[in-house]
Amino acid sequence: MSDAKRQVADVLREASVWLSRPGNDFAWSSWDNAEEALAEISAHIAALDAGKLPPKRDLTVLFAPTGPIQEVSVSSGWGDEFLALAAKFGRAVKRLG
Repeated sequence: MSDAKRQVADVLREASVWLSRPGNDFAWSSWDNAEEALAEISAHIAALDAGKLPPKRDLTVLFAPTGPIQEVSVSSGWGDEFLALAAKFGRAVKRLG
């Protein structure tokens, strides 16, 4: 796996930790609950770990303003942490080319 794909996978893993926190509010996201969120994120991580690049749009929408991860973060009290995570994701995905 390329270093860029590894970095994107690492950011997704970090997002999974935040999304799995007890008490997260998924009401404004496209996910009904943590299980749905983690299933989607895990599928992207598995593809990256296998050396495949999921559609870039599918990845970037996760971290977009008003995207599902930001919606969970804001309604769950970790919006500032999301911003740092989104910045990290932006740097990693830029390296994918």
